[in-house]
Amino acid sequence: MLNIVNIIPASMSGETHQDSEPNIAVNPQNTQDMVATAFLPAPMGGPNAPIFVSTDGGTTWSLRTIVPGNNANVGTGDITVGFATTGGMLYAGILNGTTGRLQILRTPNFASNAVMTSLIDRPNEDQPWVVAGSVIANGISKDRVFVGNNNFNQALGQTATVDVSQNAATAPAPAGFSPVQLEHRPTNPQDGPPVRIALHSDGTVYAAFQRWLGGVPPNQLMDVIVTRDDNWGGGATPFTDLKDPGGVVGQPVATNRFIRFNALMGQERLGADLTIAVDPTASGTVYIAWCDRVGGAAGTDWTIHVSRSTDRGQTWSADLRTITNAKNPSLAIGSNRRVGLLYQQFTGTTWDTKLELTSDGWSIPVAPLVLHTASSANPPSTFLPYLGDYVRMISVGEEFFGVFCGNNTPNMANFPNGVTYQRFADWNRNVLLATDRITTVQPSIDPFFFRWSEAVS
Repeated sequence: MLNIVNIIPASMSGETHQDSEPNIAVNPQNTQDMVATAFLPAPMGGPNAPIFVSTDGGTTWSLRTIVPGNNANVGTGDITVGFATTGGMLYAGILNGTTGRLQILRTPNFASNAVMTSLIDRPNEDQPWVVAGSVIANGISKDRVFVGNNNFNQALGQTATVDVSQNAATAPAPAGFSPVQLEHRPTNPQDGPPVRIALHSDGTVYAAFQRWLGGVPPNQLMDVIVTRDDNWGGGATPFTDLKDPGGVVGQPVATNRFIRFNALMGQERLGADLTIAVDPTASGTVYIAWCDRVGGAAGTDWTIHVSRSTDRGQTWSADLRTITNAKNPSLAIGSNRRVGLLYQQFTGTTWDTKLELTSDGWSIPVAPLVLHTASSANPPSTFLPYLGDYVRMISVGEEFFGVFCGNNTPNMANFPNGVTYQRFADWNRNVLLATDRITTVQPSIDPFFFRWSEAVS
């Protein structure tokens, strides 16, 4: 069963912002409860930016303006969200839309109108990525929260960082959060923007990042590095449990890969694609995907690579899957060990958002599910990123939940597996409608939610 929903509420049917770069959190204790985010200013203005909330499993969505720092063009800067495993606490990592500073936030009630509490406020950061879990310690449930980020406060360009808290739900600010430097090698001039986290319930935590090696901008060489912590990131030297054969912290998965940072493809910028996921039934099995330009400086491709480790990140397979001219990979693994890969592929005229599901690591080729296909030239980009520097997919049990952004033209040919719109549209004329249901509205970029399960609808 696959359900796809345009997240924009009916009350916002007249909006035409470029609502790009989506993220999602699903409450593991109650998958009816969800939060989604995108670049969207508060419709009524004011000091706080919005999130989307759903309490019916993603069928309908509404806004809550509870994120500090509203920017008139994009709402919040980079924002990602995550629910704790138990207790329903929602965490967010943002670049404040007013100040540009990194903030780590929490709220015990995601659907309320109360502004989220700020736990960390720090300058000179990029692309926070939130992953949360919970553990019972001495009979008390404690939230373990990890916020990957590109921290320019770190010395020598070793910017790949994760902020870690062992008890984020109840402790007062800063709630135990402190930055842990992941990079242990020289960089030139820094690490790449994405730092991605994969958390297992046994306390194994993987962190992946791009180690930049130098080049003549915008050309850059990079290594893809994975680090690991075996005890919730809580020891004296966290994220040092995985070392290369020379004893240096962090295992290279791919080395000397070429990227052209901020190159354009289909109005979208390239350079920062990375995702990692751990098997919930076996913490030693972990998948990673990244993008690079196989053809080097003379090439024109942008290729997704998927690799797997079955020994806790020590060794990695050759490519299990490659996808040319694609970006925004997001991996998730279900409790039945099924692997999901979400991505967006450029055809030359369209952006196609696809989902692949495999139970054998792509030993047998997989026919992708096309979630969305639409013109890559329309609407014209108003800023970068056009679709987003990332999408996100997560698993709860055997189900997959995800978000992506794309052209919102209401044409069923763009949605081969169906879609539901909340915002008003005339599907016969393929036009969006304002709240009066008469005035036509120009196409723009919207966030879309999807939910996949094996259950028969």
